Amino acid sequence: MDRLWGLLQRTQRLSPRPSQTIYKRVEGTQQWHLEEEEEDGEEGAEPAVHFCPMELRGPDLGSRTGGQSLGLLAATGRRAAPYLILTALLIFTGAFLLGYVAFRGSCQACGDDVLVVSEDMNYEPGPDSHQGTLYWSDLQAMFLRLLGEGRLEDSIRQTSLRKRMAGSAGMAALAQDIREALSSQKLDHVWMDTHYVGLQFPDPAHPNTLHWIGAAAGTLGEPLPLEDHDVYCPYSATGNATGELVYAHYGRPEDLQDLRARGVEPAGRLLLVRLGEISFAQKVASAQDFGAQGVLIYPDPADFSQDPHKLGLSSHRAVYGHVHLGTGDPYTPGFPSFNQTQFPPVQSSGLPNIPAQPISADIASLLLRKLQGPVAPQKWQGRLLGSPYHLGPGPGLHLRVNNHRVSTPISNIFGCIEGRSEPDHYVVIGAQRDAWGPGAAKSAVGTAILLELVRTFSSMVSNGFQPRRSLLFISWDGGDFGSVGSTEWLEGYLSVLHLKAVVYVSLDNAVLGDDKFNAKTSPLLISLIENILKQVDSPNRSGQTLYEQVVFNNHSWDAEVIRPLPMDSSAYSFTAFAGVPAVEFSFTEDGQAYPFLHTKDDTYENLHRVLRGRLPAVAQAVAQLAGQLLIRLSHDHLLPLDFGRYGDVVLRHIGSLNEFSGDLKARGLTLQWVYSARGDYIRAAEKLRKEIYSSEESDERLMRMYNVRIMRVEFYFLSQYVSPADSPFRHIFLGRGDHTLGALLDHVRLLRSDGSGDPGASPSQVTPGLGFQESRFRRQLALLTWTLQGAANALSGDVWNIDNNF
Repeated sequence: MDRLWGLLQRTQRLSPRPSQTIYKRVEGTQQWHLEEEEEDGEEGAEPAVHFCPMELRGPDLGSRTGGQSLGLLAATGRRAAPYLILTALLIFTGAFLLGYVAFRGSCQACGDDVLVVSEDMNYEPGPDSHQGTLYWSDLQAMFLRLLGEGRLEDSIRQTSLRKRMAGSAGMAALAQDIREALSSQKLDHVWMDTHYVGLQFPDPAHPNTLHWIGAAAGTLGEPLPLEDHDVYCPYSATGNATGELVYAHYGRPEDLQDLRARGVEPAGRLLLVRLGEISFAQKVASAQDFGAQGVLIYPDPADFSQDPHKLGLSSHRAVYGHVHLGTGDPYTPGFPSFNQTQFPPVQSSGLPNIPAQPISADIASLLLRKLQGPVAPQKWQGRLLGSPYHLGPGPGLHLRVNNHRVSTPISNIFGCIEGRSEPDHYVVIGAQRDAWGPGAAKSAVGTAILLELVRTFSSMVSNGFQPRRSLLFISWDGGDFGSVGSTEWLEGYLSVLHLKAVVYVSLDNAVLGDDKFNAKTSPLLISLIENILKQVDSPNRSGQTLYEQVVFNNHSWDAEVIRPLPMDSSAYSFTAFAGVPAVEFSFTEDGQAYPFLHTKDDTYENLHRVLRGRLPAVAQAVAQLAGQLLIRLSHDHLLPLDFGRYGDVVLRHIGSLNEFSGDLKARGLTLQWVYSARGDYIRAAEKLRKEIYSSEESDERLMRMYNVRIMRVEFYFLSQYVSPADSPFRHIFLGRGDHTLGALLDHVRLLRSDGSGDPGASPSQVTPGLGFQESRFRRQLALLTWTLQGAANALSGDVWNIDNNF
């Protein structure tokens, strides 16, 4: 009996110790982790499982036969114990591997959804909060509960009533009020910075004029009355422009090329162009490229709603718009305007050399009636009553622009909620504060939403919300002059922001209607936007989410919603100049532009009437979109930026070069190197995705390393081989200059043109008068290839992980 008892004790010591599954809070993390704690027994310690002595009763316990049987049993037990232990370990290992494979398989099947935050993601409550752990669903419910619709409407109305042109006394008063509003909230930091920028204003003593040319040479005839001398084009060239008038549709390069093909030469003449399709600055730049003397820009009724029950723009209203082909202060290009006196006099290459002036539809109608020449194509015909649309030329006109430059202080206002785990990574949201005219849609809506989000997130902090990353709220000045305030801030802190800014969310032009929704964005944010759209209710389709609304008639939701960032968007500089992914949301009317933007009719009342009383609901939807985007970007352990999307972008763009491979081969040239760089980027993205799948989210150090690589993907696509002072928009897909893929494509297309290099052949920077140039092509290809290869290398991680296949 003693031998049997000893055998059982020995077997117990040799067998694996039973493990206890303990829920233990791990300090320094945000989650409750499931930990396996093995209690290793030590010699002399009491075993965890106790065996009570038992008396075995049999017919003859004391006989020799019984003793032999007992000995045999003991010997068998000794021989079998190792095998039993080994078998148990094999079964356990097999079961563990089977479970692991099953789990990994399900995770791999998730694809991009792995980057979506889990419902289990949580926060620890603040020290002064009495609330328990906050999960994503809790944060979402808290945000929606605290976001107030009534405050939004009142704030839009009040802001639109204030005069707030950049540099004005009204703007200074509003800036102070907004700073005080931010200071009253639970923010960690509130501050303001001031820039001294060159802005252009009309001269009240010498207003801009437009005259017919008199019968006698060199004399001015009857003036054409410009109804509102306050309406002008900032950054127009000043001086006189004289020439015959020509109608040039929207003033796009293809329009001017078509005009020339129809026998009407734009060079040496004044062009009459319609509002829309491209920006004021692009219209004037195209006219200058074709040799025009000046530009008149008018709003055609055909470009607005024809519904008689809807509001329309008055025929005597002209539309304001700047003509600098760029952003920021054009007199300190590439440098911050903290103090202009420290820099030599220089100006942006995007400033036009010809004058431009907005005119009303009434004035345009008078001009069109005087035009002769060929009848305009049907698609060029507008809706000016009694005006036959001829191409011209018509009688001579004399345009005089007397705008003058003024050194003006502008102020940006900042408020910050510091992140708990990654305070040095910033999620930025901003809105333009200034406006030419009432600016209800232009900036009052965005400013109101910004203030409401500040109040809401401040209340969330009081209720236990602690973001991982810092939230930075900014009210911009100088937006109506070409995102001057935001660009100057980027220029001033570029070396910091490209390392620390995660995403920029713009609230400008957010509500221009309620029929359609679009997002001008970087590809990195497309997957996240799709996820958020599924969680926000449509403001005009009861019972539907925004996602369900946009896919109702088009199953390709991104084709319906996603747009590239245009230069006139306030978010453009963040991506094209600073390499920060950005997005700008807009609700618009179906097929028609909001008629009052950049006019004195952009009032709260008109915006409210255009939306048929739905302004508060649509503004609320924008606030919900932006707020939930901010929560995800500041909350997720792993940044929800889809770096793999740029692989598709690269494939699509570079695929456009394939059709020219034969032409290049005939000249002894090849695109092989850029194709190799493209392949390396795609492989690096897939490798990083697999690394993330196989990693532990609870590993804070590893997550930060991944986040740093992910958040800088956009920056990787800024060409490191051109100067930001000479070529500020260095992004190879979105920027402007010889380093971009667009410029390379335009150059390659000259292989199949007549070799003239006519500027009308393409909207990008092709040298006039020259055809395809092999040396220029080689330089462009090198710039593109090595920027793309650098992006692939950076995404691969450490230098010992890079595997170039050149």
